[in-house]
Amino acid sequence: MTEQQVFDFKKPFAMILDKTERMIAQIGDKSPHVAKADGQYDDMRHDWWTSGFWPGMLWILHDMTGKDIYKNAAWGWDEKLERKMMQPSNFHHDVGFQFLPTAVMKHKLTGDEDGLRRGLFAANFLAGRYNIEGRFLRAWNQEKLGWSIVDSTMNLSLLFWAAQASGDPRFAHIAKAHADTGVDRFVRADGSVRHIVSFDPETGEYLGAIGGQGAGPDSAWSRGAAWALYGLANTYRYTKQEKYLRASQRVANFFLANLPEDSVPHWDFRAAESLEQEPRDSSAGACAASGLLELASHLPEIEGGIYRSAAERMLKSLHHNYATWNQPEHEAILLQATGNRPAGVDVNVSLIYGDYFFVEAIAKLNGWTNRIF
Repeated sequence: MTEQQVFDFKKPFAMILDKTERMIAQIGDKSPHVAKADGQYDDMRHDWWTSGFWPGMLWILHDMTGKDIYKNAAWGWDEKLERKMMQPSNFHHDVGFQFLPTAVMKHKLTGDEDGLRRGLFAANFLAGRYNIEGRFLRAWNQEKLGWSIVDSTMNLSLLFWAAQASGDPRFAHIAKAHADTGVDRFVRADGSVRHIVSFDPETGEYLGAIGGQGAGPDSAWSRGAAWALYGLANTYRYTKQEKYLRASQRVANFFLANLPEDSVPHWDFRAAESLEQEPRDSSAGACAASGLLELASHLPEIEGGIYRSAAERMLKSLHHNYATWNQPEHEAILLQATGNRPAGVDVNVSLIYGDYFFVEAIAKLNGWTNRIF
């Protein structure tokens, strides 16, 4: 029996519980995004795209343990987001990342009617960003009228949930249309993924790819691949249409084939001919691992087992080599994440979404089944 087979994922889960209780005291009312060398999480505005991940971690741990310490710390976040929605703000394509782990999760776990209302409100906002001619969800705000990004694949779950919660299939129609565009325009034949695709906002004509947070238009940004493989696996869960499952597998196969020896990806698989000096992205690894577990759950046991084993290898490496278990003063869980390497922003840091997806994946391996993405 190999070491991989005998590794007990209850151990990192217990360490997560201990770490997160300290984080509650350390983080307080902050809306964390990035922690740099000092180990202190920042405090971002509530319309920043990462504002749902910290409360999402707390809701998962409440669901797993029943402890009020997690629920109490998570409870008011959907109200904070709604309050910001009623003010001048910069909410955009990522409202799924913000309202799924807060309002929707709160409603699922407690039956809270305000959570239901806020989740549907956010879904209506996201649906309003749909470009009919181009069949895509518009990215960001300002002048980027024809831009769409691969990250939105993960936000489609908000629309699928809203279709179920409201009984209105229009939400699902929009989600499937955008997913089709994702398969056709974002996922390449080899399984690599584009970050930004530009369309003519009037005609819907495809204009080309833009590098964005990847090394270039033709590169292979690892976190974008993670968003795609996970988001398309989720789309299959809601639709049962095989084209989404196969597209998710294609991305997953590319991702796994390009991992380094320790199974934690570099920030872009095509950043350089030799990646040895390029920074890692632990957040891409954590998100991909959780997505691989989702993908595995939709496949026959032997086929799915390949992806589950790969996810376990990635999570084991993150646990042993990238975590702050021995740094109690550090407010994050994972180290060596990369936010936006081309812009030189948030390189070799901790990112709250890396922490979230690590917690989510470890929770899945310990029996958590309340899917929100």
